[in-house]
Amino acid sequence: MKRRGIWLSLALAAVLLSGPSAPAQEIHWQHLKGYDVPYVPTPVEVVDEMLRLVDIKPGDLLYDLGCGDGRIVVAAAKRFGIKAVGIDIDPVRISESNQNAIEAGVTDKVRFIEGDLFEADFRDASVITMYLLTSVNLRLRPKLLAELRPGTRLVSHSFDMGEWEPDNTSVVKTSYDDERHVYFWVVPANVTGRWEWSVMEGARSRRYTFQVSQKFQEVSGTVTSGDWQLAISDIRLAGDRITFRLDAEAEGKMTSFLYEGKVQGNTINGTARQVGIPRAAEFKWKAVRSPLTVVPLDTGEN
Repeated sequence: MKRRGIWLSLALAAVLLSGPSAPAQEIHWQHLKGYDVPYVPTPVEVVDEMLRLVDIKPGDLLYDLGCGDGRIVVAAAKRFGIKAVGIDIDPVRISESNQNAIEAGVTDKVRFIEGDLFEADFRDASVITMYLLTSVNLRLRPKLLAELRPGTRLVSHSFDMGEWEPDNTSVVKTSYDDERHVYFWVVPANVTGRWEWSVMEGARSRRYTFQVSQKFQEVSGTVTSGDWQLAISDIRLAGDRITFRLDAEAEGKMTSFLYEGKVQGNTINGTARQVGIPRAAEFKWKAVRSPLTVVPLDTGEN
């Protein structure tokens, strides 16, 4: 699908956001071919900051959505030796990207795809980079949250994700004598729904039920054991890692426990230990979720 209005607005908005006193950025209007895709290059200073924020690691696979001339893809492959893929709807930009990869000597590490971002498959990415309008980001947001693996790092130049608050934000001064915001997120696991697990207390087993609500990476919930509601606090979710503090009975008295676990679909596996006792023994726990209780993190309704 060709989205003329969205992509034209992208270029114009990017220029306007640079501020009235900033020099005009170079815009390439040639070869529009009916879908009005003016190209606004990302300043090198912003490229550097985007790659710094996502903290490239060996084995990462980066996808640049709306790759333009391929500069982020090429930079990631050349500097860090990782595989990288660029997607753009304009065949002229794809051709330019391939030429830039040849000149940089990274053709064995990069690939460029001519296509629609909304139809593209980038589920195998561990890093996503973007320079798109907020309105486009919001349309992409349900796809990103539903398809990307928890822990995937995502960075956007200039445009945010609406209610999905970034995990980090930085401001970059560019050679255009303006400042750009760069937003960073870690894709959270979906932990909504009802989870249950059991813990052995002496010769008997105590069962817990954790009812979870979630707004992107922010998690809240209640824990019950039988008819008793227990105090839960400090719930934190980072990618597929969840931690929380739970007050539960142990040896006839209420005690605080620190739970840590890794989310894997409808199970959480981890360890827990008593808080405040340095030599307290850890014990394993495994929670299982009822699949029917899962709620999408983003329905696409704004």
